[in-house]
Amino acid sequence: MEESKKPRKLLTPLEAKRKAESYCAYQERAQQEVRNKLYEWGLDQETLENIIAQLIEENFLNEERFAKAYTLGRFRMKGWGKIKIKQHLKLKKVSEPLIRLALKTIDMDEYHKKIEETINKKIKETKKAISFTEKSKIHTHLLSKGFENEIISEKLRNK
Repeated sequence: MEESKKPRKLLTPLEAKRKAESYCAYQERAQQEVRNKLYEWGLDQETLENIIAQLIEENFLNEERFAKAYTLGRFRMKGWGKIKIKQHLKLKKVSEPLIRLALKTIDMDEYHKKIEETINKKIKETKKAISFTEKSKIHTHLLSKGFENEIISEKLRNK
């Protein structure tokens, strides 16, 4: 079955700007996400960059605000650690200084508590004394969530 592809309607710069404003107002966006979306809408590089500049000037687009919101959202809602958050921010082409600034917004007490909660949840699932194999599985799980090896090891040593 072949899907018919409609030719995309190219947007005028004004239409694209309005659409981009809505796109940015819906949730915080990285500049690269907006740049990609504008490119999808068929805009040339110069027009695209002008719209990005206007969005920044009008505060629809703010990379620092995005990085902080993304960091706290991924930490609190998805339970990601700093390593995984940093990797994903890099994929969104956020600058290194902004990534460092955003990661500082995570409260370290809350961070350690999140690791403890995850460990305790995994221990409850096993419903028995925790073996070396179980500790290893929990360790691997926390690494995949982006938490630091040293902190995980320290927390598991106490279990």
